[in-house]
Amino acid sequence: MVVVDHVVLGAGAVGLAVVEALVRRGESVRVVNRSGLREPMAGVQSLSGDVTDPAFAASAAHGARVVYQALNPPYHRWAQEFPGLQAAAIAAAHSAGARLVVMDNVYMYGRAGGRPFTEDRAYDAHTRKGRVRAAMARDLMAAHDAGRVQVTVGRASDFFGPRAGEQSLIGDWVIPPALADKTASVMGDPDMPHTYTFIPDIGENLVRLGERDDALGRVWHLPSPETRTTRDVVSLVYQTAGTAPRLKVTPAWQMRALGLVNRTVREINEMRYEFDEPFIVDASRAETELGLHATSLADAVEQTVRWYRAQPIPSSVAKSGTQRVAPRSV
Repeated sequence: MVVVDHVVLGAGAVGLAVVEALVRRGESVRVVNRSGLREPMAGVQSLSGDVTDPAFAASAAHGARVVYQALNPPYHRWAQEFPGLQAAAIAAAHSAGARLVVMDNVYMYGRAGGRPFTEDRAYDAHTRKGRVRAAMARDLMAAHDAGRVQVTVGRASDFFGPRAGEQSLIGDWVIPPALADKTASVMGDPDMPHTYTFIPDIGENLVRLGERDDALGRVWHLPSPETRTTRDVVSLVYQTAGTAPRLKVTPAWQMRALGLVNRTVREINEMRYEFDEPFIVDASRAETELGLHATSLADAVEQTVRWYRAQPIPSSVAKSGTQRVAPRSV
């Protein structure tokens, strides 16, 4: 197997954004997931296999300088699978002598309590998935402190952008209906400010974390476009799509009813609190200390809508504008 400098674990929207950021730099890259890349990417090696197999993981990461952890199991299997996937990423980076850059979210903080989230916030998770994330975050720093692997962590808020699809509230729920001049669906209170992180910014900024020695051993909030209300963001999507905004809120009782028969919806309901109150992620530390930055909201929405225009409109949208309930972002 040809040795590469960068190994990306995971080929979802975030993993591929990391790959694209590395390709722009002319770096050698291997992307690793269970099934391989759906579409080949020029200059990128693709390897399929189970990273929880130590021999496979060590082989996949051999010779790498940086390993990026962008794996994300199905939402309803987080508790069972996510800690093991992270342990496998730590072991792979350790075997290669590589630094480990980890994609994370903000579930471990619990409720906002009327304050923006900063990296200094204590972990106060009140949800099952939040507690999983808190335990994983502690395990990462323990591995770093023990000298097993050099770790840096990038945390993002709910994401949107190319390839997000069903994994984003500002994704399949909103953009295909906007392009089809139909009604978008959201959950929670659309008039609460909510930070959304742009996927290409996540990829670029995770790579920048991997390039910085002074980022090691620390958690960084990745910069996001300016925080607005969900209604504002949806309106901007419609403006960019050239259609009149139309928005409906899926009520909590309907989500609970759907959760009785749909395990993904059941998991989404646990995190609904994020959309019922102001939810603001402060990334000023990464901006000031590392010079990281985000795309403006208008440009991020324009790029996302442009990507969606090039995709087939889902048949459910074309027929009725009704969106199926989508899993949340990582």
